[in-house]
Amino acid sequence: MSNQFSRLVAESGQSVSYMIRGITHICRRLPPRSPGSAGERETAAYLAEVLRSDGGCREVRTETFREHPDAFYGYFYFSMTLDVLCAVSFFLHPWLSILFGSAALLLFLFQFVLYWQIIDPLFPERESVNVTAVRPCAGEVKRRIFLNGHIDAAWEFPLNYHFGGVVFEIPGVMAVIGVAAYIALSVCALRGAGTWVSKAALGCLLFIPFFIAVGFTYNPKRVVDGANDNLSGCYMGIALLQEMERLGIRPEHTEVGVILTGSEEAGLRGAKAWCEANRDDYRDVPTYILCFDTIHDPRFLMVNERDLNGTVRSDPALSAAFLQAAADAGVPCKKGWVPPFGGATDSAAFTQGGFRSVGITGLNHRLEDYYHTRRDTCDNLDAAGLENCYKAAVHLLELAEQGLLESPDTEQGRN
Repeated sequence: MSNQFSRLVAESGQSVSYMIRGITHICRRLPPRSPGSAGERETAAYLAEVLRSDGGCREVRTETFREHPDAFYGYFYFSMTLDVLCAVSFFLHPWLSILFGSAALLLFLFQFVLYWQIIDPLFPERESVNVTAVRPCAGEVKRRIFLNGHIDAAWEFPLNYHFGGVVFEIPGVMAVIGVAAYIALSVCALRGAGTWVSKAALGCLLFIPFFIAVGFTYNPKRVVDGANDNLSGCYMGIALLQEMERLGIRPEHTEVGVILTGSEEAGLRGAKAWCEANRDDYRDVPTYILCFDTIHDPRFLMVNERDLNGTVRSDPALSAAFLQAAADAGVPCKKGWVPPFGGATDSAAFTQGGFRSVGITGLNHRLEDYYHTRRDTCDNLDAAGLENCYKAAVHLLELAEQGLLESPDTEQGRN
């Protein structure tokens, strides 16, 4: 390992301390950061100034965008209503059940699985913000790496807080099964099946409590601290730039930057807006985006080769490079995916926007009790998890500076 990168690794403990101090300050001193809130914008302004003062970034750009942040989880109220109507209307006419059930499943697919903005205009519009900062390299720019994290914090998941991740996922899974069952029974009834159909439909009324529970999936009145999800991701990039500035380190040919997105918890809205605003930018040299999200448990540091509920493929060469970087750093790292009902990282939106990206997570996708709950505090950070990810990121930066990300094996992923 070259001297400048080995110095970054040797000082990794200081970088982790810097991360924890910064995260603690935001959690304890700044307002809650729900998507599209004043607290989110205030935190963005604070972090932009940190990037200027600590990160040595000449170019720090703050861009606002308009969105409907309540729509993403507000979807659950529509889902609950359509699911109940699907069940009840079967006893009025099967066609009605098919109509409501199909609407429920299509809304689930497009609004919640694929993150389309189907019902967004039905909710209030608010302003959110993205921050982009770039630290110049020493010589000719031949490539660029952005480290991404999202500024906003989630509304609490009550079921996960009280009962754990498995219970949290049950209402959604059972709702899909129940609606599919009523659609199937409606088709059978229209084709003249026997009295067993009505009896089965009565039995399926047992799904109604699950339909109703879907409407209580989140609590819009409580915003969690979001220390891990996702100030950990924000400070992964900020700390690296800060340490490079402190030690006077500049890669010769690799620009290093940070993208801090707003409203990720509202359906990747910030990353989508960033791609729209920068569709023609950063195309001069190969550009890579590493999206860090919930960097916590060192046992679960993971390269997500598929994202957005498993529907979007991350950049394969960049995924392989981070795995190699982790191995070079002696850091355990798995390859995996963001599974159905697992949500997404901003990487999915960047990939869909035509950028080379991969999502790096540090949590068990079988949701832990701190995920989107009031337990996600600065007292629940994991220094070892942060340090391992930081070391892997430094080694990836070295691979980039050596030109290995533009080797023939990675050309398939070039912009």
